[in-house]
Amino acid sequence: RLAASQPLAAMFEKVVVIDAKNHLLGRLASIVAKEVLCGQRVVVVRCEEINISGSFYRNKLKFLDKLRKRTNTNPAHGPYHFRAPSRIFHRVIRGMIPHKTHRGKCALERLKCFDGIPEQYETAKRMVVPDAFRVTRLKPGRRYCVLGRISLEIGWKHKEAVDRLEAKRKERSAVYYEQKKALLAKTKAAKEAASGSFDATLAKYGY
Repeated sequence: RLAASQPLAAMFEKVVVIDAKNHLLGRLASIVAKEVLCGQRVVVVRCEEINISGSFYRNKLKFLDKLRKRTNTNPAHGPYHFRAPSRIFHRVIRGMIPHKTHRGKCALERLKCFDGIPEQYETAKRMVVPDAFRVTRLKPGRRYCVLGRISLEIGWKHKEAVDRLEAKRKERSAVYYEQKKALLAKTKAAKEAASGSFDATLAKYGY
């Protein structure tokens, strides 16, 4: 688990993979922004499962209102409104980073965001951030919505593809988990069988 209160120097790893499912958007973004600014490489997967506090309808109206904001004379000049959950999350983090400075640009290069879990990160150890969990931060009974559903409503076209690929990945991981359990059981049985004969011999010599 990745805690925001951890001393940053002790936390450095080559890459930290964070599973964004059931995390609150802003809280997770602020912690990730701080980490990339401090030099940590971060990969965020399953961005479509990120939660936002407040009802779905209220948040949808906010997003639709945001889509109206554009350059009047030439919309190609921006601002650009991304529809994919991973890009929306990336943009939230960008707003928390001085992205026009050299330091900020380097920080954003250390960040990767994905919808679903790409093949290269399937077997990587995935972290969670307890300080950004919805269940610990949002009062029970309060309304919340899922970023993937909002993206679908505002024009994201790849939800079905991501869901299909995620279903396949879960099947593969279930098979892997069963094989791993069987292997661990065999290893445990072999250790117990081997240790029985040695224990009596070691006991003789007072160990």
